[in-house]
Amino acid sequence: MNEVVGRDDLLLLTLDTLRYDVAVELAAAGRLPNLAARLPGGVWEKRHAPGSFTYASHQAMFAGFLPTPAAPGPHPRLFASRFAGSETTAGRTFVFDTPDLVSALAGRGYRTVCVGGVGFFNKQGALGSVLPGLFQESHWEQEFSVASPTSFEAQVARAEEVVAALPDEQRLFLFLNASALHQPNWFHLPGATRETGDSLATHAAALEYIDRHIGRLFAAMSARRRCFAVVCSDHGTTYGDDGYTGHRLGHEAVWTVPYSHFFLEPSA
Repeated sequence: MNEVVGRDDLLLLTLDTLRYDVAVELAAAGRLPNLAARLPGGVWEKRHAPGSFTYASHQAMFAGFLPTPAAPGPHPRLFASRFAGSETTAGRTFVFDTPDLVSALAGRGYRTVCVGGVGFFNKQGALGSVLPGLFQESHWEQEFSVASPTSFEAQVARAEEVVAALPDEQRLFLFLNASALHQPNWFHLPGATRETGDSLATHAAALEYIDRHIGRLFAAMSARRRCFAVVCSDHGTTYGDDGYTGHRLGHEAVWTVPYSHFFLEPSA
């Protein structure tokens, strides 16, 4: 990562609330053609989330604690704030002296941009301003929110505008929090209604919706130079599993998340 930082653009895409089992099932069934084409081997990596809800998980990720491989470790991290005694900081880790990766990248000359999604990025109050406040530039509109059936395509359009406005020589760190998978998501499944509500099927339909538009995001981020992309969930959620509904709780469906990182080569 010490070679990547300063050379390539960077993308962190969190597919908010995406369950590992749903992501794996859809990739294996060929229902995520655009995402699966980028995943190494066409498969998701199984990891454990650093938090059980959006705010906690993103605070950890911005400090360098991306989801942890779901196997005995220690597992060296890609990014880490300098911390005495850290067992997951290795020679290949990009180590920084600021409290968060965002400000560290800004210090290395990156333009840091947040395209928010769920309420913790809406800048409509003190709490919703903390995470976007880490960035030099942040964007949120109602159309990006969990209530919008066109949230992801609107977010991608904004990301395209951000990239197009940058000088060619300006390195970019783009963070995008995709809200489409978060409840409510029933409107992504044809025939579903507000009364029938959200389910694993509507959750899956929301992921297919994201896949239909994600190629535009990848194309934008690789339009100027190579981009290193991290695509993952921040936590899962429950739909009646063992009697639980939602997240911010200690259930396997919440703690287990899909993860991948890969390079996006420059567009021809």
